[in-house]
Amino acid sequence: MYSGYGQSYQEQRLQQVMEQKQLKDFMRMYSNLVGRCFDDCVSDFTSNKLSDKELTCTTRCTLKNMKLNERIGQRFAEENAKLMEEQSKAAGF
Repeated sequence: MYSGYGQSYQEQRLQQVMEQKQLKDFMRMYSNLVGRCFDDCVSDFTSNKLSDKELTCTTRCTLKNMKLNERIGQRFAEENAKLMEEQSKAAGF
């Protein structure tokens, strides 16, 4: 039941499920970002190219949202580390 890497089938399966969920979450976040920035920035549909104003807006919108998501990820990691430390202390490790 154990693989050559010392992980059980359940652990490997859990890892796969977690990776799939992370990919799905990333794709959802990306899709929301594209939709939000498009809706906020693109208003002229008479051309097949973005105007300079639209291009600048979409670039700023994208960067702003990427920085926001990065900061949220950092805060989540910080809070998760605190929680893990508290659980370790409570368990007597």
